[in-house]
Amino acid sequence: MPSVLTPAHRPLTLQAWRDYDAQACALPGMSLGRLDLTGPPDAQADRLWELGVRRVEFTDEIDLTTVDSPDAAASAVRQLCLIRDLTARAVLVHWRLRLPAAGPDDDTWRDLSHLQPPTALTGPSDADAALTQWRNEHYLCKCLWRQGPGFVQIRDRRWGDLRRFTADEPAYREAIARLSYGAPRSAVPESIATDFLAERLVRRTGPLLWWLPYRVNRWIQEAMAI
Repeated sequence: MPSVLTPAHRPLTLQAWRDYDAQACALPGMSLGRLDLTGPPDAQADRLWELGVRRVEFTDEIDLTTVDSPDAAASAVRQLCLIRDLTARAVLVHWRLRLPAAGPDDDTWRDLSHLQPPTALTGPSDADAALTQWRNEHYLCKCLWRQGPGFVQIRDRRWGDLRRFTADEPAYREAIARLSYGAPRSAVPESIATDFLAERLVRRTGPLLWWLPYRVNRWIQEAMAI
């Protein structure tokens, strides 16, 4: 499925290492240096894994307060989708996130709480408390989806309890494919977009919607237990 995020966008720059541990990463041969990613977004996590990358650091802060233009939204979505895909592979990701200013009862940061926690968070009224909670409650497989024979199932624990959704209509599977790396709301049927937004399975970033759950590549226990 073609993505709105094409190689024409500026390179996404990362620092990469071959190990999770900071001390091990300081050893000779463990750093892969600066990598500029320009290929299709759906292949970037696989490419990094095959290169031996186990730890990355994003150069720029992901700023969701400045995503009104299509180009800015596409850049932010591209980075967030890569973090999602790297989280699915259990790659350690260092990144910084700026959200729109929010009041004490706003929990929109939880939409992203299945991703590896950022190293810095700005926007929530008590950003330090939100980030601490994100770190303390994070684990692999917190919000995932899988495709079975003729159905899609999503299992979401971002709010503590298990919320499970199953869709067997082909239109839902097609919508997930279209939204996987960002697309305008008009790219999917309005009723499906409304359903996904209501369950907070997609996130609006500027003029784009993008799919939040990941297809896990590294199970923490037997798949049936997840």
